[in-house]
Amino acid sequence: MIPFIVGCALFMQMLDSTVVATALPAMALDFGTSAVHMNITITSYLLATAVFVPISGWAADRFGAQRIFLAAIVLFSLSSAACALSQTLSQLVAARVAQGAAGAMMVPVGRIILLRRIPKSELVQAMAFLTLPALLGPVLGPPVGGFLVTYASWHWIFLINIPVGIFGIALIRRYIARDIPDNRPRLDTLGFILSGAAMASLMVFLEAVGHASFSLSTLLGLLALGLLCSILYIRHARHATYPIIDLSLLRTQTFAVSVLGGNLCRFASGASPFLLAILLQVGFGLSAFSAGMITFTSAAGALLMKLVATPIVHRFGFKRVLTWNALIAASFTAACALFQATTPVWLMVTVLLVGGFFRSLQFTAVNALTYADLDSAQMSRASSFAATAQQLGISLGVACAAVTLNLSISLRGGLEANRIDVVWGFGVTALCVALSALSFRRLSARSGNQLRHTR
Repeated sequence: MIPFIVGCALFMQMLDSTVVATALPAMALDFGTSAVHMNITITSYLLATAVFVPISGWAADRFGAQRIFLAAIVLFSLSSAACALSQTLSQLVAARVAQGAAGAMMVPVGRIILLRRIPKSELVQAMAFLTLPALLGPVLGPPVGGFLVTYASWHWIFLINIPVGIFGIALIRRYIARDIPDNRPRLDTLGFILSGAAMASLMVFLEAVGHASFSLSTLLGLLALGLLCSILYIRHARHATYPIIDLSLLRTQTFAVSVLGGNLCRFASGASPFLLAILLQVGFGLSAFSAGMITFTSAAGALLMKLVATPIVHRFGFKRVLTWNALIAASFTAACALFQATTPVWLMVTVLLVGGFFRSLQFTAVNALTYADLDSAQMSRASSFAATAQQLGISLGVACAAVTLNLSISLRGGLEANRIDVVWGFGVTALCVALSALSFRRLSARSGNQLRHTR
């Protein structure tokens, strides 16, 4: 039940982070402002998530993982209700900040619980459950948001979190025993400030690049601040007793390779829904709901993967699966660039279905390998580190696609995106995914063997 419970929390967080964008125009009408100005509801959530993700590992070690996980789901549910009941934009932003902080704690701490309780020989299968909601959330977000806004109201995009949260709370109390920490580390306050400032600056920079919402000087200032705080944090972490983000974990090869290669693969998770939405809606003239239903088919491929990921990894080993599957996943990402208005729907659906299968296989394997050579004492720090890196990886994917689109539009002298611009976006994204194979080639043939069944 533990992978299922953590998977539900992950799905709730991933769905909420993507569903809001569809509702911005309707929300803007109720609050008497523009849809562009309503983007602050996304940015505030992003900022809170970026700041609080690094602290999740410390919180689990200090107060107990089960207690923090339960509190995070309670806060996420309450803040979702506050979002739906908001009467002013400032109230909504405050509720979104609380929701982002809860989401930042909820997923990494849930993963810590799983890592501490699941035997390593069963970790690949457990990660298959976690990979599915991570892929389902961004894919389901646009059609679910479009449906609720069209046939109900924007308030329901937040209210749907409440029954899921209540269900999760009941499952946690029933199936996850409270853990009592043996060691209660002190908070690395300076590290928290530096890492929070670095993550917030870089995440807002990447988000702004994707939406072209800030001036060039502001963008450069955000980038400079993010890089400066990152450098200062690296210097600080070398001497801190219990750093918020433990950079010494990168000395473990499987962890370092998984973080680098895995995040290059996650470029597709961030970029593909963004590029497909532009291609299907702007390029082909489909409605948001129709485009979302086509995009949803990649989630069906992820669901099929759950049945076969474990035997595939156990049969061929992590190095071969991750290296070759990275190239296969990249090829299906590139294949989306071949879609045209005359392409049959069944063919697009097939490409997305198979592509979703291989992309999900990649994440299942890399998420398990991340923790292969770490002991239980390192799991909390590793989970918060990996979650922080994943946030950056997905945002980098969106930013990379957006920059490619803008460059293509500028070079051809256009005013808005068309199919050829999206083609370049898919091409660059596919190249980044393919480059991850170089990282996975550094693994030895025996890497992750302790996660494989020996029978």
